Amino acid sequence: MAESPLWAESLLASSQQEREPVFSALAEERFALAVETIYEGYLVHYGRPRLFAPADRDVALLLGDYLYAHGLVRVAATGDVAAVHDLADLISLCAQCRAEDRPGDGAAWAATAATLGQGRLEGARFALRDSGDPAKLQALAVAAAGRDAFERSLATHGRRVG
Repeated sequence: MAESPLWAESLLASSQQEREPVFSALAEERFALAVETIYEGYLVHYGRPRLFAPADRDVALLLGDYLYAHGLVRVAATGDVAAVHDLADLISLCAQCRAEDRPGDGAAWAATAATLGQGRLEGARFALRDSGDPAKLQALAVAAAGRDAFERSLATHGRRVG
């Protein structure tokens, strides 16, 4: 694969890949592939990846970071700086949730995907970051994408990260 040696070495055979989208269904179409690329990086770091099986923890760390960067480059190519900012904040916020063993990463993913680049996330992210409360992110995601789409994404996310 031309993408990266880590990518090529870790990529599952197509028959083993799971291509179920998780949060891209909540995003604008122009962001869908980037959202899923970044989410795959998140799964490589913290869950069960759909497309990759890194050989060890070091490779997983490098591959996950590569996927984060690759997705951010895709978003940057749209020219939407606010969307890049939202996704960079999402990566940071979810790393904090994982480090502190807090819930709320799914709500953060859903709200970010559903409102990417719209400048509507700051207060809701603050509530999760500072008090561990995902309720504002959940409400934002439901308002933007609908309850059914939000719940489907969250359920799928729960199966991937446990």
